Amino acid sequence: MKFRLLLWMLGLLMARASRNNPAFKQQLAGKNLTFLLQTTDGKVARHFVVRDQRVSSRAGPIAEPAFAISFKDATYGFATMQAKNKQLAFMQGIQDKHIQVTGNTGLVMWFQGLTKYLGPRKKK
Repeated sequence: MKFRLLLWMLGLLMARASRNNPAFKQQLAGKNLTFLLQTTDGKVARHFVVRDQRVSSRAGPIAEPAFAISFKDATYGFATMQAKNKQLAFMQGIQDKHIQVTGNTGLVMWFQGLTKYLGPRKKK
């Protein structure tokens, strides 16, 4: 349940950032794609649509995503996405075969770069 909520919240934060954050919108420029985050068994899945510098998301899988990230289970997915050092946790998961990436791996790196825009804004 936590992982499903985390994916929903990620979609909400990305949709908001695509409306309000110019730096985030710049990262979306020229991208028209759909990607998928899910558990390996497919019980928890959410796809994200990037189109016209906006992001939307829907529950469930999609037939042909540009890339898909599959976690061995919901508990592992939640722990990985909440880790202090997300990049290290993600790379360790791939090495241990607890995370499977299919599709364009360059876009996976692009997605990981987007997440830095989703935290609280720093006051000047």
